[in-house]
Amino acid sequence: MDNLLNIPVTSQAIVPQEDESPEKEILSNVKECLSKVYGIRYIDEDWGQLDDYSPNFPVQWPCALIDVSAITYSNLGQDVLRIPNNRQQGEAQLTVKIANLKLTNSSVMAPGTQQQEAAVIHQLRQQVHNKLHGFRPYAKAGKLIRVSMQRIRRDDGVQMYEITYSFALHNC
Repeated sequence: MDNLLNIPVTSQAIVPQEDESPEKEILSNVKECLSKVYGIRYIDEDWGQLDDYSPNFPVQWPCALIDVSAITYSNLGQDVLRIPNNRQQGEAQLTVKIANLKLTNSSVMAPGTQQQEAAVIHQLRQQVHNKLHGFRPYAKAGKLIRVSMQRIRRDDGVQMYEITYSFALHNC
């Protein structure tokens, strides 16, 4: 049914929505931040690129794979002037996997250049941490704070470390 101004009237209210998810913007901003780390040849969202134990991984080495691995929400109440009206606070975790295909000998008896090549992942891990620790990945987020780092053992020649950062999301 139309009103006197010939404007169509609908039975549902049109409520503007935020177009971008926080996760999408966080991943994009972290990828941009990591693109400044010299030596990383592939940076992307972790969708399982290293899960297929085949000789043809869909990455270039060394790589950094990122994921917003968990968000726990708590309620803040309602604010009728904001979208969404039901406000929440989030505690999030960002996981960064740094991996390299290790094909060189790193023993004490190996030539010095081979030892340096084998140790490149440790330098990259520190450079990634220097870029991300304290980085604010989203306008409504706190700074990234490292909470853990672990080596992921594999049997396919891929050397991989996983660094986890925590951060808060505000009014989401």
